[in-house]
Amino acid sequence: MDDKQKMELEELIEELESKRGRHTQLVTVMIPSEFNISQVVRQLEAEKSTAANIKSKTVRVNVADALERIIRELKNYKRTPPNGLAAFSGNVSEKEGTTDVQLWTIEPPKPLRIRMYRCDQVFVIEPLKDMLQTDEVYGLLVIDRKDAAIGILEGKEIKLISKLTSGVPGKVRAGGQSSQRFARITEGLVKEFFRRVSEEMKEIFFDLPRLKGILIGGPIPTKEEFMVEGQLVTKLKEKVIALKDIGYVDEHGLNLLVEASYEDIEEQELVKEKKIVERFFETLGKRKEKAAYGDEKVSLALERGAVETLLISKALEKGKIAEFEKKAINIGAEVILVSNDTDEGKQFYNITKGFGAILRFALE
Repeated sequence: MDDKQKMELEELIEELESKRGRHTQLVTVMIPSEFNISQVVRQLEAEKSTAANIKSKTVRVNVADALERIIRELKNYKRTPPNGLAAFSGNVSEKEGTTDVQLWTIEPPKPLRIRMYRCDQVFVIEPLKDMLQTDEVYGLLVIDRKDAAIGILEGKEIKLISKLTSGVPGKVRAGGQSSQRFARITEGLVKEFFRRVSEEMKEIFFDLPRLKGILIGGPIPTKEEFMVEGQLVTKLKEKVIALKDIGYVDEHGLNLLVEASYEDIEEQELVKEKKIVERFFETLGKRKEKAAYGDEKVSLALERGAVETLLISKALEKGKIAEFEKKAINIGAEVILVSNDTDEGKQFYNITKGFGAILRFALE
């Protein structure tokens, strides 16, 4: 799912979620990919006949109308689309006694796995919401002999989940047997700390279904010692895809770990976004004539068909985003929605006011 598909799906879900039926008269139909659409049409026609038994005339008429609209729409398809089809119809009027039967259909950006017919006071949108979940999640750990921070990289967001402290004392001057005894105690505390970190990682990551890999950062040789002595369960140890030299073991360290691992997770959403924003600013700095920013200049570039890649901040109003997206699609330009949750995204918005473009050719 690209940014445009994701935004369109979010908008549809938001719209459907706002609708309420005064009675049980909102119809949801979901057809999984590869399911026979003609069979669904026959089922709905049977449901339409059954609806004739509804006692309330108003509800009876509205349900029949909703089913008829969906049936007519489905008959436009010779076969079910590759990812399936979802249809929603019903009387969404907010005024008692008035009728406003509407229809929404969507070919989902991801395969629909569920078959459904439901008549209720709300539309069933959970299967569409599930599609918004990020496909890939990466576990993060930054650790030294005193502290550790565990987090998750999900989509374009880095989340701190847990922080742990070892209780290992700082260096003290001691000689002879006292020094050796202190060293043994310290090593024991470190091993116990590693064990606790491993247990915490197991608690967080072991049953995480979308976990694609784990990134570990820290000073040399602590992170390597942790991999040997930390007693990390085999399932998670096999998920470790990178060890990086990181000097911080806090939230900042988690960010540095992700940045240091770009090549290891280059297809991840956050990484792709940062790379395109970096490319925009590099173009703006080195080849100024091949970049544009700001509402007016980007709009002019779109009108002249000069835009190769359009960057739009998600901080802008949805209507404005949709307007510029449509212009970009009409000229075959790539559209990138830049989140406002990252440092790069905030910098992009502050400098460009939300509009940026890499150009195919100079405007002047």
